[in-house]
Amino acid sequence: MDAVADNRVVIFDTTLRDGEQAPGCSMTLNEKLRVAAALRDLNVDIIEAGFPAASPGDFESVQRIAATIDGPTVCGLARCNEKDIRRVWDAVKESDRPRIHVFVATSQIHREHKLQMAKDEIISTATESVALARSLCADIEFSPEDAARTEPEYLAEVVQAVIEAGATTVNIPDTVGYAVPGEFYELFRYLKEHVDGIDAIRLSAHCHDDLGLAVANSLAAVQAGARQVECTINGIGERAGNCSLEEVVMALKTRKEYFGLETGIRTQRLYPTSRIVTAVTGMHAQRNKAIVGENAFAHEAGIHQHGMLKNSATYEIMRPEDVGLSRSNLVLGKHSGRHAFRERVEQMGFQLDDVELNRCFEEFKELADRKKDMYDRDIEAIIMNVDVGKAGPWRIEELHITAGTGTVAAAALLMRHEDGREIRDAAEGDGPVAAAFRALEQATGVNLILKNFEVHGVTVGDDAQGEVTVTVEYNRQSYRGHAVSTDIVESAAFAYLEVINRVIRRQEATGEETESVALGTP
Repeated sequence: MDAVADNRVVIFDTTLRDGEQAPGCSMTLNEKLRVAAALRDLNVDIIEAGFPAASPGDFESVQRIAATIDGPTVCGLARCNEKDIRRVWDAVKESDRPRIHVFVATSQIHREHKLQMAKDEIISTATESVALARSLCADIEFSPEDAARTEPEYLAEVVQAVIEAGATTVNIPDTVGYAVPGEFYELFRYLKEHVDGIDAIRLSAHCHDDLGLAVANSLAAVQAGARQVECTINGIGERAGNCSLEEVVMALKTRKEYFGLETGIRTQRLYPTSRIVTAVTGMHAQRNKAIVGENAFAHEAGIHQHGMLKNSATYEIMRPEDVGLSRSNLVLGKHSGRHAFRERVEQMGFQLDDVELNRCFEEFKELADRKKDMYDRDIEAIIMNVDVGKAGPWRIEELHITAGTGTVAAAALLMRHEDGREIRDAAEGDGPVAAAFRALEQATGVNLILKNFEVHGVTVGDDAQGEVTVTVEYNRQSYRGHAVSTDIVESAAFAYLEVINRVIRRQEATGEETESVALGTP
């Protein structure tokens, strides 16, 4: 365990593990690497990169992140069994700062109905697993799953035992979002008072949001002595989600005089990181989401606007610049140069290499020829959307739509495969989007079941870009596709093709669909 100041709260990000377990939020390897790089730039302390035993794909992604992402600790999750633990070690050992995270359920309802194990059996399993993990790695975290519903006396026994076995961090999860802040505070105080040696390890909190209290419970734990908070970008996660990273970080920063604590997070990277996770998962933060929602720094009421003009502190307790939001609106146009574009991108908090910048700039110039006004959100959409729908094996070269009142919509397209093949196909549908989807399926031979279709306006005006997210099912597996264009039908087609390409790539890699593994987690 790294030594940190007593007033420093360690940020443990589990977007790539617990966040990905949210329905429809599964990510490809490249998407996970992109999110991991964003988390590194955000300066999180620990990245929980996945559950290596869950699937070969999960193992590969954790291994690649451990080998390529420098800076944060890279952690993998394991159940309390030898196979899981060794699998995690094989995945994270190339990291400069590896961690093994083991867990077992401890609450009465889990003991009796899920594990069918006695209390002493669970303690024995936990200590043997921690000892094995510690023989492989110096940094070991242990989680008693469903700790918030575990009898405090028994929980203290478990925590005492795993500390003696070699755990360096002990995480106390509110796995089902059952706790309330005062109760969670008292649980941490109880452990601090009844567990010998607890001051030599780091206490952590992992809270779910089933009652909307994940952030409040995490802050209560911190007040009670926890110095690690486990959280996700945008609060994504199973069921109602996890503690929101941006909310807990900005609460500690904005109310520093109250908490007397700080984190190492580069808060100016919060909004860009939020948008990257949104683009990758297709899970949009609600407009009134704290910190990163579209309305977080918007003011419409006349009395509020009057106060803002006098002094922004009248109605804003944070500066939008502190979380990576820009105050500017209309920025660049079709005559703007590459240098000005780069400067604006950096002002918005995005870091692009020369190849990415050039691709984004070319798309910006193309879009500026079609749009009257260009906004920051247009640039942001380009950054998030570069080459979406164009990354093989298939890409759309031409798409023609005919539709009208009293007529059957039809779509005709020209597709090109990365091996050089070209296919022309056409189809009819109940509307232009349905016709485009059917034509894509016919051309590629991949038939999907559409579950959800969402359209969001990126900016304002009749030439605004439309952001389309599709959720589909293929062989009982859920996929999301995402694309942006000033033409909604084109955007929908690119989003649908993104899913088709993902299905094809998965088939090429595995030869068959991988069955998901049912896993209990903190």
